[in-house]
Amino acid sequence: MRSPVPLLFLFPCLVGQPVFGQTVKEVRAAAKLGSAGIPDLSRYLSGSSLDVRIEVVRQVTNLGGKDSIAPLVLATRDNDAEVQIRATDGLVNFYLPGYVKTGLGSSLRRVGSSIKGRFTDNTDQIIDAFVVVRPDVIAAVGNLARGGSGMDSRANAARAVGVLRGKAALPDLFDALKSKDNDVMYESLIAIQKIRDPEAGPRVLYLLRDLDDRVQSAALETVGLLRTKEALPTLRAIVNAPRNAKSERAALASIAYMPDDSDRAMLTRYLSGKDEKMRAQAAEGLGRIANKADEPALEKLWQEEGKMPPRLAAAFALVMEGRLLISEATPLQYLINTLNSAGYKNVAEAYLEEAARNPEVRASLYGPLGQGSRDEKMQLAKVFAASGDAESVAQLDRLSRDNDKEIATEGLRALRSLKSRLGI
Repeated sequence: MRSPVPLLFLFPCLVGQPVFGQTVKEVRAAAKLGSAGIPDLSRYLSGSSLDVRIEVVRQVTNLGGKDSIAPLVLATRDNDAEVQIRATDGLVNFYLPGYVKTGLGSSLRRVGSSIKGRFTDNTDQIIDAFVVVRPDVIAAVGNLARGGSGMDSRANAARAVGVLRGKAALPDLFDALKSKDNDVMYESLIAIQKIRDPEAGPRVLYLLRDLDDRVQSAALETVGLLRTKEALPTLRAIVNAPRNAKSERAALASIAYMPDDSDRAMLTRYLSGKDEKMRAQAAEGLGRIANKADEPALEKLWQEEGKMPPRLAAAFALVMEGRLLISEATPLQYLINTLNSAGYKNVAEAYLEEAARNPEVRASLYGPLGQGSRDEKMQLAKVFAASGDAESVAQLDRLSRDNDKEIATEGLRALRSLKSRLGI
């Protein structure tokens, strides 16, 4: 008599398949257990259908907490682009709550076997400086940026690297720049800008003449923000013979971040040009050169300019020239006043952040930090978080105990960021 055939040979489809959670309904039931259900949810990521895996990522992201990180990292290794995208957004959401509502995953739609989504234009999202991201999270999103299942998942991962300040993933971003996909390249450049490692600048020089306008503009902005001096000859050549107005403006903006005395004539020429953004860039550049001979021209622009961007830039330039008096109708007061403007407060904040690297400017801003309007206090807190020194700690500590709860919250966030940057 023959021995019975083992059931596993009769039903090979059962081999390696979990005996639990094969439906979306069961996944949702497990999620009702809260964080206690995450271990079982994690097991559903292996051997389950695509719909189940997608639902697992959704539910784990919604549950959040530190126990959600490991399964989301695991989900980034899935071979489906949608799972990768949703897992990436979930990881970022842990460190930047609310991100998942605006991330690429929030707009994804399945069309047959492909997925479609839309990237938002919100490229300024970034975690606070004091937030520490687990190395395995940076490694996971970096690996996706380098080689995800689709270009959308790669671009989304590159954006995530930037939001998380993932310096360790810079090599992955450099690889992503070679993808020849415009979205992946653009998001990688924006991420490199956010990480702010000056050594990354030379690695993007070959993109300064890229044929895609958006990629070229991002590359031009990147070398400027990173003060990549090696880029100056190419930047000057582009300004002298631009492909279009967009490349001319972006190249001039980058030169304005790191000009030397030889650029004064060119910047002075643009100071009276028709393009208001270029007038602003020219004023910024002259302010950074800080040659007293340019002060009359900057004063004229500050007094007579009718457009906000050039006038703000002229005020910044005069502050960089040493005009630090705070009283009615002075350049520094104008920058401080603009912190109350919904449309231009971020511009004024960026100018003050740069100017406040000068100890004399920092000292001048302590008064408005303590006595200014609500918006002035909150924006100046960000200035000191980025540009303060040890003496600024006491000032922000005082702000963190302000009677206005929102001011106090911003003051505490700034204090934590400053201490993190100073290593104290």
